[in-house]
Amino acid sequence: MKARVHVMLKNGVLDPQGEAVRHALGTLGFDGVEGVRQGKVIELDLAETDSAKAHEAVAAMCEKLLANTVIESYSVEVL
Repeated sequence: MKARVHVMLKNGVLDPQGEAVRHALGTLGFDGVEGVRQGKVIELDLAETDSAKAHEAVAAMCEKLLANTVIESYSVEVL
């Protein structure tokens, strides 16, 4: 079973990488971009076959390691 985790900075947390991308896009002539938020996607191959248990396990992984829950939010998708 596969799981996909999307991790993004929470609203209100400054995103210097996103701002650098926004600026670079403007420099390249893409003037319509008003904001960029950069995050990460983590794909996991799991041995678990029960989707509810897999979701619970991946959420625990996020809380302990994959996301800094003070400044980041995450969503889990079991595929």
